[in-house]
Amino acid sequence: MRGRFYMLHYRPNGLETARLGVVVAKKLAKRANLRNLVKRIARETFRRHREVLPAMDLVVRLHAPVAQATRAELNFDLLALLQRLPRT
Repeated sequence: MRGRFYMLHYRPNGLETARLGVVVAKKLAKRANLRNLVKRIARETFRRHREVLPAMDLVVRLHAPVAQATRAELNFDLLALLQRLPRT
């Protein structure tokens, strides 16, 4: 699935809870502090919604430059993707 900034890959994992991986390429976020911020936002959004997510392995990838994006835009984009996950 693709949002404005993030791309979400998912696969059922056979466990009781969801797991998360985050990938932020240097090509899209040049500075390390920006890459770390994007990953921190993704992990925090996942942590807050983990109990309602289906048991899947999730990989969140950045697919658009975020230099001008706000934290709220990044949060909203990932949350919209998490809500679109198929419920099993």
